[in-house]
Amino acid sequence: MANSAQARKRARQSLKNRAHNASLRTAFRTAVKKVLKAVEAGDKVAAQEVFRQSTKVLDRIADKGVFHKNKAARHKSRLSAKVKAMA
Repeated sequence: MANSAQARKRARQSLKNRAHNASLRTAFRTAVKKVLKAVEAGDKVAAQEVFRQSTKVLDRIADKGVFHKNKAARHKSRLSAKVKAMA
C-alpha cells in the first residue's frame, strides 16, 4: 500500500487513468467493428463513410498513446483494403 501522500495521489490518478484508457480501448474496438459490419452489409457508400469516421477515432486514440501509432495504421490499412475490395 502507498505510504506517502505522493504515492497515495499517484495511486488515485492511476486508477482514474486506467478507467479512461479502458474506455478509449473500447471505443477503438467499436470503431473497427462498425466498419466490419458496414462492409458485411454490402453498402459501399455507407462503409466508406463509417470508415472515414472510424479513422478519426483510431488516430485520436493512437495520438493519446493508448495504442501504438503503428497498430492504428495497421488497422486502418486493413479496413481500407476491405472497403476498397467491395464491388
